[in-house]
Amino acid sequence: MATIAPEKPRFRTEPSAYEALKEHFDQHPDQRMHHSHKWDVSRSDIYAEDRWQPIFREMREAGPLHYIPESPFGPYWAVVQHKAIQHIEALPDLFSSSWEHGGITILERAEDIPVEERLELPMFIAMDRPKHTGQRRTVAPAFTPGEMKRMEADIRQRTGELLDSLPRGEVFDWVDKVSIELTTGMLALLFGFPWQDRRLLTLWSDWSGDTELASVRELDQLRRSFLHEMAAYFQMLWAERAQQDPQPDLISMMIHSEAMNQQSPEEFMGNLILLIVGGNDTTRNTMSGIIHGFDTFPDQRKLFEQNPELIPNAVQECIRFQTPLAHMRRTCTEDTEQFGQLIKKGDKVVLWYLSANRDEQVFDNPDKLDITRENARRHLAFGYGIHRCVGARLAELQLRILLEEMHKRRMRVHVAGDVERVRANFVHGFRKLEVEVTEF
Repeated sequence: MATIAPEKPRFRTEPSAYEALKEHFDQHPDQRMHHSHKWDVSRSDIYAEDRWQPIFREMREAGPLHYIPESPFGPYWAVVQHKAIQHIEALPDLFSSSWEHGGITILERAEDIPVEERLELPMFIAMDRPKHTGQRRTVAPAFTPGEMKRMEADIRQRTGELLDSLPRGEVFDWVDKVSIELTTGMLALLFGFPWQDRRLLTLWSDWSGDTELASVRELDQLRRSFLHEMAAYFQMLWAERAQQDPQPDLISMMIHSEAMNQQSPEEFMGNLILLIVGGNDTTRNTMSGIIHGFDTFPDQRKLFEQNPELIPNAVQECIRFQTPLAHMRRTCTEDTEQFGQLIKKGDKVVLWYLSANRDEQVFDNPDKLDITRENARRHLAFGYGIHRCVGARLAELQLRILLEEMHKRRMRVHVAGDVERVRANFVHGFRKLEVEVTEF
């Protein structure tokens, strides 16, 4: 693994995005109080308090998509049924992902911010064809079945060592000790990132992937400073890899690719954020979601303990049940009628994967975790169509190995303390999950 010259600058590790946001709202509680449309599912409180399910259920019963005229993020269409999301994802020219139209999250473009201060970071998930195709092709080789085979032994060893190091007979935070540690370690390997600094990846992921944070103007400067530090660090790695022969890490792949070696600094950073948030928040929140789900449905935990051959399907069902990214956004490029509704050019169209994965028309008894579910693979947690998650196989591999290694050690994990969820409408997961480990 490459090393960095000793004179590298120190990088901050404080404050966490979560602490900064909490402190801000403690000081300005009125900013969180907004009265909006009863179906405005952009409100982060419904996810923090885990009461989003009935709202989406009511919306699905009323139809595939609904216009929400006002929200803290402006007006938008909420697409809530499984079939409707697949339909819209299959029309990428009509429903653009491009950052130039507003990108892939519900956030408004910051028109009120001076151009030189805007943080508009192109990334290939927020591009349309043909540019999307070339850039995606560059990183795709890092996630082929052959690469998965190559990485499996290493992931298994790291996972096993981590599980063996967990305290017994005492309560600890699964998110911090397991979910963050495993996913951040994986990212460090993918990027060839200096191991001792790997926790910076978690810090940057939180500062760049939180939609609520990005909507608080008072935190813009702090957020920008973290992203600049991240850019500086990766610029050092880029300069260093550029002097070396091609390696299998993602930075080296970008440097030696025609589609990506001419990236602007903004584009390089945008793609890094995509790979970091995509590889970090999603797997990490599913690793926590599995534990919480098994604790909520002890009959399913028992099934897992008795039938390890159910593990591959359990992985799909846990991804469906957790849905670690709640939505993706598209922007309509011309007036069109869809499902009997007129969607206008420029309209923001938000695809709620969280709702699609609980669609009663596709999944029986969708609010129950069922690791024997025959069609669990039909979940849309990885998206659909040309933007389907490029790292899906790696996420599945990490989750399968975690369950296999837990089973091998006969580990049973109980929720034994605080459960704190992410207060956000994009990343759907856990800030804290206090547990205790026993055996079965």
